[in-house]
Amino acid sequence: MKMLAEMFSIGPGNKDHHPALRCAVGVFVPLLTLVLLGRLDLAIFASFGAFTGIYGRGEPHGTRFALQLRAGLLMLAVILLATLAVRAAAALELDGTGTAWLLVPATTLVAGACSLIISWWRMRPAGSLFHIFAFAAIASIPNQPPLWQAMLVAVLTTVFCLLVGFSSRILPSRRTPWIRPRPVRRTPNERRAAWLEGLGYLIAAGLAGTLATWAGQLLGFGHNYWAMVAAVVPLVGHTTRHRIRRGVQRIIGTVLGLVILAGIVLLDLEPWQTVLVMALCQFGAEMFIIRQYLLAQLFVTPLALISTLLVVPSPPAILLRDRIIETVIGAAVGIAVVLAPEVWRLVRERTTAKVQRVRQSTRVPRR
Repeated sequence: MKMLAEMFSIGPGNKDHHPALRCAVGVFVPLLTLVLLGRLDLAIFASFGAFTGIYGRGEPHGTRFALQLRAGLLMLAVILLATLAVRAAAALELDGTGTAWLLVPATTLVAGACSLIISWWRMRPAGSLFHIFAFAAIASIPNQPPLWQAMLVAVLTTVFCLLVGFSSRILPSRRTPWIRPRPVRRTPNERRAAWLEGLGYLIAAGLAGTLATWAGQLLGFGHNYWAMVAAVVPLVGHTTRHRIRRGVQRIIGTVLGLVILAGIVLLDLEPWQTVLVMALCQFGAEMFIIRQYLLAQLFVTPLALISTLLVVPSPPAILLRDRIIETVIGAAVGIAVVLAPEVWRLVRERTTAKVQRVRQSTRVPRR
């Protein structure tokens, strides 16, 4: 009951509208520019470049700029690797099935590596969820634009988000000292925790991707990377209870978010209106992502699927079906990965206690 109550409780606000507004602007302006240029095929590269703005949300300007610069460079590297992965699959003349299986280990490596880097840099949000999403989504696009155009859009969007990140320095009342962050000194326990976290991301993403790809080919659904994204959601948190709660919230929030998406699709919006809805969803997601994860999913789910529809139009019903199935698979795998160490610890304790009882019962009494 306590866990159920925590699942639907909401934390106090902390000027969340400030970072939410920055993130919304960072998405809206680049996408609207692409709409005006008639280049929606490049929208996905702008969307992921805009993830630069979600880092360093509560930090002073100098620290925020340093964190966002690191985050932006890492995301640009992931985007570049994704575009190269598509071209590698084309060079190997792989069909859809072969490409899907190739992306599972590739995305798994991105999950583990980016998780380690983010943990090493002590960045928030923690984990490699956004990098998994960016790599797999871009690598799943069959018809890629020219590489230089894709990377140019991603770089320009990243630079724009960096400018938005410290734009409030124009106002003296909002200006904070421009102080460079101190070098991060990691203890042996922190280094060990970073490697273990990376291993957890490797296991969760790899297992979820494998199961989703196998089940998708057997039952006829796709978008296996959504399962990989959902699988790493429960890995973020300080306690097992919190991590399991995030996994359950992911499932419930996705279902409710799909209802909202269905209503948006029925409106048959123009491209510029769709971009406006995406900006509003980004604003809502950043408003509640820290305070109430389930509520944030009501905005995250439409945002993710609308960005997919902009680049690769497909029947909305199929997207809705794939999203819920993949999310359930991924969240279940993530929760299992979280519970596995606890189950192993309990089994070892019970086994040890049983062995001790047996030894005590068979011990020969002294005369």
